[in-house]
Amino acid sequence: MTIDENLLVLLLALLLDRIAGDPQWLWSRVPHPVVVFGAAISYADQQLNPSSLTGSQRRMNGVAAILALLLLSIAAGFVFDRFFALFGLAGLVLEAGLVAIFLAQKSLADHVAAVATALRDHGLAGGRTAVSRIVGRDPETLDEPAVCRAAIESLAENFSDGVVAPALCYAAFGLPGLLAYKMLNTADSMIGHRSEKYIDFGWAAARLDDIANWPAARLSILLIAAGAWIRRGISPCREAIRVAMRDGGLHRSPNSGRPEAAMAGALNVQLAGPRIYGGVIVTEPMINNAGRDIATAGDIEDGVSVFYASCMVFTGVVFGLFLCFL
Repeated sequence: MTIDENLLVLLLALLLDRIAGDPQWLWSRVPHPVVVFGAAISYADQQLNPSSLTGSQRRMNGVAAILALLLLSIAAGFVFDRFFALFGLAGLVLEAGLVAIFLAQKSLADHVAAVATALRDHGLAGGRTAVSRIVGRDPETLDEPAVCRAAIESLAENFSDGVVAPALCYAAFGLPGLLAYKMLNTADSMIGHRSEKYIDFGWAAARLDDIANWPAARLSILLIAAGAWIRRGISPCREAIRVAMRDGGLHRSPNSGRPEAAMAGALNVQLAGPRIYGGVIVTEPMINNAGRDIATAGDIEDGVSVFYASCMVFTGVVFGLFLCFL
């Protein structure tokens, strides 16, 4: 497939995902591809990560597992690519539908906006339940501002690795690149954390995911700043860039802190800081420490507005590149 065809498919996929999101009627009947990826990762975990192995053996097995999983996903991408090529223009539309499945504009915004709605309609208990669907931290430890910060952080981080990164991988490497990225990103979320069980077995997945997300995290700063300019004006745009440049490296992840800091500057709120995952306290400095320390449901809604504007800018960039390569 040529670069202009790739960009056309990506443009159609971004528009389709923005309008339709994840159709629940479909995924209630057939497994989502990410669920299939997760099953493959779980199988590798069960077979190659027994507690009887030493740390070095687990690390070697983890390297072998992620490389095998990536090769399988790349092969699947080539198969789908050749299959869609048989149908000409209709194949481009079918491919756009597949690409849209791996993007997360509408579904992410809907899940995050639901936290603000739950807080308003059902109070703190409702907000904790809603935010527990999108973050891994212990919801019962969160007060209302912490629930709001968690939702905004998830929105910013997943803009990078749920929208920008898969789109870049598809634009650069087609379906093989997109499926490999989603396999890697899913593996990172499942086995890439620093628990006793996965600190060795998930090491390769976590490091490769850091590399794969590096470009998207930096590009996300500019996109969030542009979205802030559209929705909130020039000053929030400048703050998004300034805070991202100053505080983006404070996060334990080399990538997640970049879009989170940009969103913190755009909304003038503090994000990150100490939080609890699985009963373990993660201590990190506040991002945008000079911002407001009380985040609200209104800030979540403002964040969703900036997010959608950033997605619109990104889609516009893809459209512009498509015109350039025509």
